[in-house]
Amino acid sequence: MVNVQIVEKVSASQKSTSSINKSGSVDAGITALPLLKATSLTRASATGSSANDFQGKGSTENTNDFSGTITAVVTEVLANGHLVIAGEKQIGVNQNVDVLRFSGQVDPRSIQPGNTVASAQIANVRVEHRGRGAQADAQGIGWIGRFFLNVLPL
Repeated sequence: MVNVQIVEKVSASQKSTSSINKSGSVDAGITALPLLKATSLTRASATGSSANDFQGKGSTENTNDFSGTITAVVTEVLANGHLVIAGEKQIGVNQNVDVLRFSGQVDPRSIQPGNTVASAQIANVRVEHRGRGAQADAQGIGWIGRFFLNVLPL
């Protein structure tokens, strides 16, 4: 067994701005045609114009800060000697259950006395935190809301 000190901080930010301007115009006229008098074409002209303007802005920001301790077991020893570890912790309070799952690969030389290792020393880390119960259900969108968001997205 390995005690994993989870200290994960992830922050990401993305911003974008777009701007497109396009314009054009057309002007045409007819001054003469065979078998017609020049005076009969005084109103034979055409004009047209078009303009396109687009401006867009977008931004995305995400910050995760996760800390805690979980005990994981060795599920496999790889050919290079690294250990594949996995652990799960469930905590239930008032009909709500929080589930924490952790897995990754660790070099045995990174394991400190007391069988502890920092999550930053573990490769291919997967941390999953989910809740079950009334509180988790209240955080999700209902099936009618999902239907209308898929059919009529705004």
